Amino acid sequence: MTEIKKRFIAGAVCPRCAKMDKTVMYKKDGVDIRECISCGFSDEMHFKPVQRELTTRVNVTEEEVQSQVQILDFPPKK
Repeated sequence: MTEIKKRFIAGAVCPRCAKMDKTVMYKKDGVDIRECISCGFSDEMHFKPVQRELTTRVNVTEEEVQSQVQILDFPPKK
């Protein structure tokens, strides 16, 4: 049988016994579980889906920038 790898969650406080740094997290059958090693409390963790990154000048490609450029001629050509 495969051993489950448990990781401590730094700074986490148990909802039941309120002890800090006694909470571990592990994955069992594809479900994230948190468990207190002090009092035995455990529950299933539900994470929000990752949200889309906001567009900034740093994460925009050069091609996208060029498509937004508007060239104006002054004075207008006749």
